[in-house]
Amino acid sequence: MPLLFDTDEYRARVARTQAAMRNRGIDVLLVSNPANQFYLTGYDGWSFYTPQMVVVSVDAEEPFWFGRKMDAVGAKFTAYLREDNVIPYPDKYVGSDDLHPMDYLVELLKEKGWDKGRIAAEQDDYYYTAKWNRILVQGLGQGEFEDGFLLVNRVRMVKSPRELEYMSQAGQIATLAMDSARRLCRPGIRQCDVMAELYRVTTSGTPEFGGTFPCKPPNAMVGEIASAPHLSWTDAPLEEGEVFYIEMGGIRHRYHSPLSRCVYVGDPPAGLVETTKVIREGLEAALDVVRPGIECQEMAHAWEAVIRRHGIEKDSRIGYPVGIGFPPTWGELTCSLRAGDTTVMEENMTFHCIPALWLENYGLVVSETFAVTEGGARCFANCPRELLTA
Repeated sequence: MPLLFDTDEYRARVARTQAAMRNRGIDVLLVSNPANQFYLTGYDGWSFYTPQMVVVSVDAEEPFWFGRKMDAVGAKFTAYLREDNVIPYPDKYVGSDDLHPMDYLVELLKEKGWDKGRIAAEQDDYYYTAKWNRILVQGLGQGEFEDGFLLVNRVRMVKSPRELEYMSQAGQIATLAMDSARRLCRPGIRQCDVMAELYRVTTSGTPEFGGTFPCKPPNAMVGEIASAPHLSWTDAPLEEGEVFYIEMGGIRHRYHSPLSRCVYVGDPPAGLVETTKVIREGLEAALDVVRPGIECQEMAHAWEAVIRRHGIEKDSRIGYPVGIGFPPTWGELTCSLRAGDTTVMEENMTFHCIPALWLENYGLVVSETFAVTEGGARCFANCPRELLTA
């Protein structure tokens, strides 16, 4: 398997991470987030259900990957690391009441002399547990660790040309999948069969390039259930007059380009069409302000000015940065498109702007994933910004 990126690009990512560590006085960083592990090393395996870690020393040229012995083979095919920087632990540490992989990591760090100085861990990460922390802190003789949460995530925010290429391809896949799902929607077709078609297209991709499985299932709700933002489809058949709310993503080499639209089964009432037009107007107003140097909150202000004029209120954010996606999220977690967020946008950052409205009896959405460029927002998908009909 060829590497997804040149070795020089991986080394540059590590160097930027080390620079961020120096700025915070961190000597060793324990990276538990599988998206960050993928970003720093290229390692890509469905192995994060058992403990694994990438460890970055501020002075070492390469980090090392630490994980289950059977999964170390996967690093040979996906990671740019030298063989001696792929360090497995024996299988007897898996699912044991008496042994834990973090005990093994403690001894490894001591052998390398990486138990000195200021150690940081991704303390609020989904994959870093209280037990891991207790074993590592006690075993390394540290009173506590620094919090390295989001350090690598922030390094990831500005994308390289190759990363942007993958996200653009993911956007093309998302466009095809959404259109294919729309065309299948009609009375009598089960919701689950529409989603099966969407999964088929996101996996098969285009004739030129294939897709990858998503880091999370689509949010796909019908009718009144769509007034809740994060529920799922059922096996009920679609009926005339129902709204099918679909938030999904195209995926290429773990890079996600989310896309959200609603499909109306039949001839939509004027009220739904007009509300969708308001969402589109607000979305486009937000996209129009995008350029390097603006603050994230400026997109929210542009959106709010539009919906306020139409007598609509929304108290949740309208977007977030995206890129690499591993379960449970494709979000980068670093900032939000909301009032009060003063994060400054830089060229080649990528965001999902999703100004959805979840109303009493239904939800409506029109979203776009885009890159920040000198010329404004460059969207990755090409799907009509309207209430789709079937």
